[in-house]
Amino acid sequence: MDLEGQPVVVVGLARSGIAAAEFLARRGARVVATDRKGAGELAPEVLKLMEHGVALELGGHRAASFTAAAAVVVSPGVPWGLPELDAARSSGVPVIAEIELAFRHLSGTVVAVTGTKGKSTTTAALGEMLAAAGRDVRVGGNIGRPLVGLVEGSDDATVFAVEVSSFQLEGIESFRPKIAVLLNLSTDHLDRHASFEEYASAKARIFENQTPDDWALVNVDDLETLRRSEGIRARRLLVRPSGPLPGGDGAFVEAGLARLRLGGRTETLFPLSAVRLPGAHLAGDLLVAAVAARLLGTPADAIARAVTAFRGLEHVLERVAEVRGVVFYDDSKATNVDAARRGLEAFDRPVLAIVGGRYKGGDFEDLREVAARRVKAVLAIGESQERVALALASVTPVIPCDSLAEAVERAFGAAEPGDAVVLAPGCSSFDMFRDYAERGRAFKEAVRRLSEEFQPGGPPARSGAHPSAEPGSTPGEAEPDDDGGARTRNG
Repeated sequence: MDLEGQPVVVVGLARSGIAAAEFLARRGARVVATDRKGAGELAPEVLKLMEHGVALELGGHRAASFTAAAAVVVSPGVPWGLPELDAARSSGVPVIAEIELAFRHLSGTVVAVTGTKGKSTTTAALGEMLAAAGRDVRVGGNIGRPLVGLVEGSDDATVFAVEVSSFQLEGIESFRPKIAVLLNLSTDHLDRHASFEEYASAKARIFENQTPDDWALVNVDDLETLRRSEGIRARRLLVRPSGPLPGGDGAFVEAGLARLRLGGRTETLFPLSAVRLPGAHLAGDLLVAAVAARLLGTPADAIARAVTAFRGLEHVLERVAEVRGVVFYDDSKATNVDAARRGLEAFDRPVLAIVGGRYKGGDFEDLREVAARRVKAVLAIGESQERVALALASVTPVIPCDSLAEAVERAFGAAEPGDAVVLAPGCSSFDMFRDYAERGRAFKEAVRRLSEEFQPGGPPARSGAHPSAEPGSTPGEAEPDDDGGARTRNG
């Protein structure tokens, strides 16, 4: 895709848009970068694009720029049905996602991971496993750095471990991962997608361009995922994190071991006892990552070493601190109801759960069973307070709170030694915060203040980034939405 000297429009100037504009400018394209927001609402890096010769159109879009372009590159935060994008398509202008632009210019092997939950953990763990084997691995996409920012210097030996969202997959044409992973599908992002069918269909596009030379890893425990993978051209390998897999090739858990059966040979990838993360769902994510790593030739001993060393991602069931016997966990990345449920099910102790935010689909009644068994009280925050109360008040006390800080304080006041206070929002953060990462940091700051009040001189709450994060980025930070989506704030 040679765009040298050609006019290219980049739409949406969060991380992906900035990276795409810089990438295109370095290759000699005449770049126009546009966002509905004004300069004062955007990151300082946007204005620096002018130093690369990028023309900025801020505070609105000019349809003429779109229709006169040789190509339009779309950031994940931009609605796919934007009128200016429709105008470009009507004029015969190619409209592609940033990951499509990156794919057309990279060298090496792509492993792409999608699903409603678990994408970031699986992608990051895969990166750690490949790194343990000494591979040139680059982790990014919907976490860390945009894929287009990882392309430079890649060669045939490079492996890209890429988290991809439904919004990114909407804009692919030739994007073809050597290994495609579909972890699970449940209701999410209905604040952007018109229906669950539209959302799930976008996710399933991860298999669209694969051939029989490629692999598709599919979670057999998730029936919707299994259904969406039927009839694909890639070699489908079933993964069952919940137990044994009867007959045929696949990966499974048996007798406390994560195992892979391929070509009639069964091998152990790692013992479950090596997993340092809470919750069976996170161990399942590591199983999927291990299978992908093994298919790429990573030795099993390197995989096992990486599993033992892996401490998870910030804001994913992250143990923050213990204050007077009460343990605090940050699961801010649980931005849909199903993810919140999985997080709460990870605990075998009484839980005070902080739930709520901006509703984006799903049913809080799905939390009733775990709430009745394990949750001493729900601290409801944000715009969805009433919805949370209607669903859960009959099985556990629901306490409305005006802020996250108040929820932390009231949860601690109601807790006893041995209890856990868990931020498990089940919602996006945009009613109160910029993104889930800012929400998680606010939670940890509130815990830090409690720690200082009740344990003077005690260790502060952990707030460091995962080692795979790039400087200045937040691990697992979606672009710009929570957990693999994008609210309509760019474009």
